[in-house]
Order: sequence, then structure tokens, then C-alpha cells
Amino acid sequence: DEKIAQLSQKLHLLGQYKQGMMQKLFSQEFRFKADDGSEFGEWEETTLEKIGTFLKGKGISKADIVCDGQIPCVRYGELYTHYGEVISKVISATNIDVNNLVLSKANDILIPASGETQIDIATASCILDDGIALSGDLNIFRTKENGIFLSYLIRSKLKMKIAQLAQGNSVVHLYATQLKGVELNLPCLEEQTKIANFLSAIDQKMDVVSKQLKQAKTWKKGLLQQMFV
Repeated sequence: DEKIAQLSQKLHLLGQYKQGMMQKLFSQEFRFKADDGSEFGEWEETTLEKIGTFLKGKGISKADIVCDGQIPCVRYGELYTHYGEVISKVISATNIDVNNLVLSKANDILIPASGETQIDIATASCILDDGIALSGDLNIFRTKENGIFLSYLIRSKLKMKIAQLAQGNSVVHLYATQLKGVELNLPCLEEQTKIANFLSAIDQKMDVVSKQLKQAKTWKKGLLQQMFV
């Protein structure tokens, strides 16, 4: 129990640290330096429309997901339930004809087109692989900027701004036409990459602790079963 409590506390503190560092990084309170020690330039004001293009996902219902599917795929609901800022391992697959699918390019950013609440819908995940089928109800943002950096930015500093764009009551919708005008401050690509790598490293540490916590709970459950059977 003490081990479980320690791991739970460690995971909580890492989460707080991540949130605090995102606030400092995206408000430019904390800045990285270039590899040669020089300072990066000022962040530039821009809009999503100016730095990339929007596409829409296609098809793929829950019934289309199969265990032995040949084409890995991402459905919009999984952005809420499974994926974080980065999609490095895809959990679903389908056998739909590839000609009827929209496929990812590495660095694409996925933003839900529908959801239950405005806050929930203001999320984003960067997909790291080409050729992943992307379902309907997904806004796909394709850019040459660092997609991982933008996913962290959208989930933190831009979250409330994007939430306010969403429309609807029982089902909330978010359209590419609304997202195009979202304003943001953007550093150079090299600084974007440094920020993305830093935050990804925190997430990787959190994943390790989360797995350790799960293992400890499973171990405890096994011990209890052996003691009282």
C-alpha cells in the first residue's frame, strides 16, 4: 500500500510539473536557447490557416473495427479515451477498402469535430506515422510546423479559445472554418522542437510511473487472492 501511495503521489507531482512547465513555456516565461547558446528570436503572431491546411476524416464506424484488420486507424472517440498529445502506437484497425479512406501523413494533428462538451472537444493529438486511416468526425490539420508542439499548445494555452468556438447543445461540433482563424504565437521550428521534446520526455516518465503503479496494484490484488482463498 505504501508503494502504491508513493507511485500515485509521484504521478500526481509529475502531472503538476507538466502543467506548470507548459504555462511557463507557452507564456514565454521560460525560454530555451539554440544549440550554439544563442537566443531564439521573438515568437510571431499568426493563425492556424496561415501555417497549414485542414482536411476531414472519412467513414470507419465502430462496427468497422476488427481485431485482425490490415489498416491501422484512429476514431474520434479514442482521442478522448486513449490518446494524449502524441499518437505513437495505434490501437485499432480496419479492413475497409483503402480507396474509401483518408490516410494520415506523419505530423498530422487530429482535432475532434464533435463531442459532448465544449471543453472536451478542445483537444488535439499529433500522429507520428503515415498511412493511418482517420475516421469521420476528425478535423485533420496538416502543417510543416512541429505537430507535437502544436498539440501541446492546443491542449493548454489555446484550449479555452477553441472551446468557445464549439457550437451545439447535446452534441457539440467544431468545424475547420472555425479553427482556421484561431490566433497563436509561434516560435521558430527549432524552438518548437525543443519544447516538444521536453514535454514528451515528461510524458514518457509519467507513462513509466503509470505502468509501475498498475503493476503494483495487480501484484497486491494477486497477493490478496492467495491469502484469502
